[in-house]
Amino acid sequence: MAGSSQLVKELREKTGAGILDCQKALNENGNDIDKAIDYLRQKGLAAAAKKAGRETNQGLVHSYIHMGGRIGVLIEVNCETDFVARNEEFRAFVNDLALQVAAARPSFVRREDVPTEVAEKEKMIYEGQAKEMGKPPAAWPKIVEGKLDKFFQEHCLMEQSFIKDPAMTVKDLLGHKIAKLGENMNIRRFTRYQLGEA
Repeated sequence: MAGSSQLVKELREKTGAGILDCQKALNENGNDIDKAIDYLRQKGLAAAAKKAGRETNQGLVHSYIHMGGRIGVLIEVNCETDFVARNEEFRAFVNDLALQVAAARPSFVRREDVPTEVAEKEKMIYEGQAKEMGKPPAAWPKIVEGKLDKFFQEHCLMEQSFIKDPAMTVKDLLGHKIAKLGENMNIRRFTRYQLGEA
Protein backbone atom coordinates (compact mmCIF):
# COMPACT_ATOMS: atom_id res chain seq x y z
CA MET A 1 0.00 0.00 0.00
CA ALA A 2 2.96 2.35 0.71
CA GLY A 3 4.04 1.99 -2.91
CA SER A 4 0.50 2.72 -4.02
CA SER A 5 0.22 5.91 -1.92
CA GLN A 6 3.65 6.98 -3.23
CA LEU A 7 2.37 6.50 -6.81
CA VAL A 8 -0.75 8.55 -6.02
CA LYS A 9 1.44 11.30 -4.58
CA GLU A 10 3.70 11.27 -7.65
CA LEU A 11 0.72 11.33 -10.03
CA ARG A 12 -0.86 14.23 -8.11
CA GLU A 13 2.38 16.22 -8.34
CA LYS A 14 2.60 15.61 -12.10
CA THR A 15 -1.04 16.30 -12.97
CA GLY A 16 -2.62 18.33 -10.16
CA ALA A 17 -5.58 15.90 -10.18
CA GLY A 18 -7.46 14.96 -6.99
CA ILE A 19 -6.55 11.95 -4.81
CA LEU A 20 -9.58 9.84 -5.83
CA ASP A 21 -9.03 10.62 -9.55
CA CYS A 22 -5.37 9.61 -9.24
CA GLN A 23 -6.26 6.35 -7.43
CA LYS A 24 -8.84 5.51 -10.10
CA ALA A 25 -6.42 6.36 -12.94
CA LEU A 26 -3.74 4.10 -11.41
CA ASN A 27 -6.23 1.25 -10.78
CA GLU A 28 -7.54 1.47 -14.36
CA ASN A 29 -4.00 1.43 -15.80
CA GLY A 30 -2.22 -1.20 -13.70
CA ASN A 31 -0.25 1.38 -11.65
CA ASP A 32 1.51 2.60 -14.82
CA ILE A 33 2.21 6.32 -14.19
CA ASP A 34 2.51 7.28 -17.89
CA LYS A 35 -0.73 5.52 -18.83
CA ALA A 36 -2.45 7.08 -15.79
CA ILE A 37 -1.29 10.55 -16.90
CA ASP A 38 -2.73 9.94 -20.41
CA TYR A 39 -5.96 8.64 -18.83
CA LEU A 40 -6.28 11.78 -16.66
CA ARG A 41 -5.51 14.05 -19.62
CA GLN A 42 -8.26 12.36 -21.65
CA LYS A 43 -10.72 12.72 -18.77
CA GLY A 44 -9.64 16.33 -18.30
CA LEU A 45 -10.20 17.15 -21.95
CA ALA A 46 -13.64 15.51 -21.78
CA ALA A 47 -14.47 17.60 -18.70
CA ALA A 48 -13.15 20.72 -20.46
CA ALA A 49 -15.36 20.01 -23.50
CA LYS A 50 -18.45 19.96 -21.22
CA LYS A 51 -17.56 23.44 -19.94
CA ALA A 52 -16.85 24.88 -23.42
CA GLY A 53 -20.25 26.56 -23.85
CA ARG A 54 -20.08 28.54 -20.62
CA GLU A 55 -19.52 32.30 -20.83
CA THR A 56 -16.15 33.83 -19.98
CA ASN A 57 -16.56 37.48 -18.93
CA GLN A 58 -13.76 37.68 -16.37
CA GLY A 59 -10.05 37.11 -16.71
CA LEU A 60 -6.78 38.90 -17.04
CA VAL A 61 -4.90 41.18 -19.42
CA HIS A 62 -1.24 40.43 -18.76
CA SER A 63 1.97 42.03 -19.97
CA TYR A 64 5.27 40.24 -20.29
CA ILE A 65 8.60 41.88 -21.14
CA HIS A 66 11.45 39.66 -22.27
CA MET A 67 15.18 40.04 -23.03
CA GLY A 68 15.67 43.34 -21.23
CA GLY A 69 12.88 45.13 -23.06
CA ARG A 70 13.54 43.77 -26.57
CA ILE A 71 10.31 41.69 -26.75
CA GLY A 72 6.94 42.50 -25.18
CA VAL A 73 3.65 40.62 -25.12
CA LEU A 74 0.14 41.71 -24.15
CA ILE A 75 -2.32 38.84 -23.78
CA GLU A 76 -5.98 38.55 -22.71
CA VAL A 77 -7.22 35.27 -21.25
CA ASN A 78 -10.81 34.98 -20.06
CA CYS A 79 -12.45 32.80 -17.41
CA GLU A 80 -15.91 32.62 -15.83
CA THR A 81 -15.37 34.24 -12.43
CA ASP A 82 -13.27 36.89 -10.76
CA PHE A 83 -12.38 34.26 -8.14
CA VAL A 84 -10.45 32.18 -10.72
CA ALA A 85 -9.03 35.34 -12.36
CA ARG A 86 -7.30 36.12 -9.04
CA ASN A 87 -6.13 32.50 -8.55
CA GLU A 88 -2.32 32.08 -8.56
CA GLU A 89 -2.47 29.06 -10.87
CA PHE A 90 -4.59 30.94 -13.43
CA ARG A 91 -2.14 33.87 -13.32
CA ALA A 92 0.83 31.54 -13.74
CA PHE A 93 -0.97 29.92 -16.71
CA VAL A 94 -1.51 33.33 -18.35
CA ASN A 95 2.15 34.18 -17.77
CA ASP A 96 3.17 30.86 -19.39
CA LEU A 97 1.01 31.74 -22.40
CA ALA A 98 2.69 35.16 -22.68
CA LEU A 99 6.08 33.42 -22.50
CA GLN A 100 4.91 31.06 -25.27
CA VAL A 101 3.93 34.02 -27.47
CA ALA A 102 7.28 35.72 -26.83
CA ALA A 103 9.31 32.59 -27.64
CA ALA A 104 7.28 30.81 -30.34
CA ARG A 105 6.03 33.90 -32.24
CA PRO A 106 2.50 32.74 -33.18
CA SER A 107 0.49 35.05 -35.45
CA PHE A 108 -3.03 33.84 -34.58
CA VAL A 109 -4.81 32.30 -31.58
CA ARG A 110 -6.48 29.45 -33.54
CA ARG A 111 -6.66 28.26 -37.14
CA GLU A 112 -10.15 29.75 -37.54
CA ASP A 113 -8.53 33.18 -37.04
CA VAL A 114 -6.28 32.80 -40.09
CA PRO A 115 -7.74 35.00 -42.87
CA THR A 116 -8.96 33.00 -45.89
CA GLU A 117 -6.64 34.92 -48.23
CA VAL A 118 -3.59 33.96 -46.11
CA ALA A 119 -4.55 30.26 -46.14
CA GLU A 120 -5.26 30.37 -49.90
CA LYS A 121 -1.90 32.02 -50.60
CA GLU A 122 -0.13 29.30 -48.58
CA LYS A 123 -2.02 26.59 -50.51
CA MET A 124 -0.90 28.11 -53.82
CA ILE A 125 2.73 28.18 -52.64
CA TYR A 126 2.59 24.56 -51.46
CA GLU A 127 0.98 23.41 -54.70
CA GLY A 128 3.72 25.23 -56.62
CA GLN A 129 6.37 23.51 -54.49
CA ALA A 130 4.80 20.09 -55.16
CA LYS A 131 4.78 20.85 -58.89
CA GLU A 132 8.45 21.99 -58.83
CA MET A 133 9.44 18.80 -57.00
CA GLY A 134 7.89 16.80 -59.85
CA LYS A 135 5.19 15.21 -57.72
CA PRO A 136 2.18 13.80 -59.66
CA PRO A 137 -0.88 16.12 -59.68
CA ALA A 138 -2.94 13.43 -57.90
CA ALA A 139 -0.61 13.77 -54.86
CA TRP A 140 -0.80 17.58 -54.64
CA PRO A 141 -3.92 17.85 -52.42
CA LYS A 142 -2.40 15.51 -49.79
CA ILE A 143 0.93 17.39 -49.88
CA VAL A 144 -0.83 20.77 -49.62
CA GLU A 145 -2.98 19.54 -46.71
CA GLY A 146 0.09 18.27 -44.81
CA LYS A 147 2.03 21.50 -45.33
CA LEU A 148 -1.00 23.61 -44.38
CA ASP A 149 -1.37 21.65 -41.13
CA LYS A 150 2.31 22.33 -40.40
CA PHE A 151 1.71 26.06 -41.13
CA PHE A 152 -1.16 26.08 -38.58
CA GLN A 153 1.02 24.27 -36.00
CA GLU A 154 3.70 26.93 -36.37
CA HIS A 155 1.52 30.04 -36.60
CA CYS A 156 -1.52 29.28 -34.38
CA LEU A 157 -0.94 29.51 -30.62
CA MET A 158 -3.46 26.75 -29.76
CA GLU A 159 -1.71 24.25 -32.06
CA GLN A 160 1.86 24.98 -31.01
CA SER A 161 3.77 22.58 -28.78
CA PHE A 162 3.91 24.08 -25.28
CA ILE A 163 7.47 25.34 -24.72
CA LYS A 164 7.62 24.00 -21.14
CA ASP A 165 6.30 20.55 -22.14
CA PRO A 166 6.57 19.86 -25.90
CA ALA A 167 4.60 16.60 -25.46
CA MET A 168 1.42 18.70 -25.16
CA THR A 169 -0.04 21.46 -27.29
CA VAL A 170 -1.26 24.78 -25.89
CA LYS A 171 -4.79 23.49 -26.58
CA ASP A 172 -4.07 20.42 -24.38
CA LEU A 173 -2.68 22.69 -21.67
CA LEU A 174 -5.80 24.87 -21.80
CA GLY A 175 -8.01 21.77 -21.48
CA HIS A 176 -5.97 20.60 -18.49
CA LYS A 177 -6.33 23.98 -16.74
CA ILE A 178 -10.09 24.11 -17.45
CA ALA A 179 -10.49 20.65 -15.89
CA LYS A 180 -8.29 21.50 -12.91
CA LEU A 181 -9.75 24.94 -12.10
CA GLY A 182 -13.32 23.88 -12.94
CA GLU A 183 -14.14 26.83 -15.22
CA ASN A 184 -14.29 27.46 -18.93
CA MET A 185 -11.39 29.58 -20.20
CA ASN A 186 -10.69 31.29 -23.47
CA ILE A 187 -7.47 32.69 -24.93
CA ARG A 188 -9.02 35.79 -26.48
CA ARG A 189 -6.15 37.71 -28.12
CA PHE A 190 -2.51 38.71 -27.92
CA THR A 191 -0.07 41.20 -29.41
CA ARG A 192 3.65 40.58 -29.66
CA TYR A 193 6.13 43.43 -30.05
CA GLN A 194 9.77 43.02 -31.01
CA LEU A 195 12.16 45.95 -31.01
CA GLY A 196 12.82 47.15 -34.56
CA GLU A 197 10.14 44.92 -36.16
CA ALA A 198 7.43 46.51 -38.31
